[in-house]
Amino acid sequence: MDKSIKTITLVALLLSSYCLHAGSLKSYSFGVVPQQSATQLAKLWTPILKKLSADTGFQIKFETAKNIPTFEARLAESAYDFAYMNPYHFTVFNKNPGYQAIAKRVNQPIKGIIVVKKESNISSLFELKGQQLAFPAPAAFAASVLPRAKLTADKINFTAKYVSSHDSVYLGVSKGIFKAGGGVMRTFNNAPAQVREKLKILWTTNPYTPHAIAAHPKLSNEIIEKLRSALINLNATPEGRQLLTSIKFKNGLEKAENKDWDDVRDLGIDMLNNLVKE
Repeated sequence: MDKSIKTITLVALLLSSYCLHAGSLKSYSFGVVPQQSATQLAKLWTPILKKLSADTGFQIKFETAKNIPTFEARLAESAYDFAYMNPYHFTVFNKNPGYQAIAKRVNQPIKGIIVVKKESNISSLFELKGQQLAFPAPAAFAASVLPRAKLTADKINFTAKYVSSHDSVYLGVSKGIFKAGGGVMRTFNNAPAQVREKLKILWTTNPYTPHAIAAHPKLSNEIIEKLRSALINLNATPEGRQLLTSIKFKNGLEKAENKDWDDVRDLGIDMLNNLVKE
């Protein structure tokens, strides 16, 4: 047999063996809250989930949604096996369908922000009175709920425009479409440089427990603990630290418990109660 044909045959056999092996692995979905575009999220999270798949021995597939309200509806419908969700989302979907906390960022609380165009003369929230302001979604915790609550408490009238993602907020403000908009520090730091450099932070919220990585209650303790261990161990290798840096998880991840989000529960937010089935 010709040497080149032998080589092609060997490669084909190896690929066939790999595909059969991969096809035999149990697969689990990992939903990521769409703070950014699906393309950008896939670019950031797919390498991380590939590493976690290798470390756990089961496949973890990236999923997201076209916008935050759709993501919320999917959480309510138990669409994701694992999910990365905002602090308020966790308090809602921990109640029902019962997502359980696995991990959260170490010493990196979430802070919401209001941004304005860098070249603008706006220096206080009161100068936003009567303006149309951009937010990712009604129940985006630090990027929308907290800033809107602050503006309302200060009797600053405004019109909220929901634009689907944090990136859309930053882009809209940078182009002057909106006078200001809400986001969070992590996504602001992760925004494209050409957009971020046109913005300045006008106001910052108090810190709260950050986003949760959570598991659906149907999953076995064995599967949950394997993923928890793999997540926490990411910070133990140069490859893992580089992957965490890519999503601005600068201090790594630590074990989380459901009670860690009591600071958010204490706020008494009830915006998504209609999605919780008693």
